[in-house]
Amino acid sequence: MSIELPVKGQTGFEPATLVFGIGNSGRSDDGLGWVFLDWLQQDSQFPGQVEYRYQLQVEDAALVSRAGRVIFVDSYKGTLPGGFQWKSCGRTNDFEFTSHVLPPRAVMYFCRDLYGKSPPADILMIQGSSWGLGTEVSPAAKHHLASALRFFKNKVLS
Repeated sequence: MSIELPVKGQTGFEPATLVFGIGNSGRSDDGLGWVFLDWLQQDSQFPGQVEYRYQLQVEDAALVSRAGRVIFVDSYKGTLPGGFQWKSCGRTNDFEFTSHVLPPRAVMYFCRDLYGKSPPADILMIQGSSWGLGTEVSPAAKHHLASALRFFKNKVLS
């Protein structure tokens, strides 16, 4: 899949933009966040920083505290209109903390609580459909990823 980005200087991103791709590339569509980051990494026009994560951790608040803007990209089990959803990421201390789940809003809470910083943050959820073992994303997820990438290029990067 090839999506062209605008030329340098025409994006809404600065070097202080941090993008987290969340997932597991060995669990089919659960790796959509990583595939999205692969796309960003392949383009020399993206000036920000990318971070691959199986799951978010409290320690990620330190990285977020140094960012000017944060975007979390993850797969979604369920149905989303158009196959993806872009929304603002708030912060809250109302979450369940386990060793396997820490939502983006909790990382944003820890960033403010521990470091006194609160950069703007967004979440891009991409609809998946296959969650078994395997490194290939499903055809349906590829379609949703392409839609999310077009949105990102046209609405977020420009």
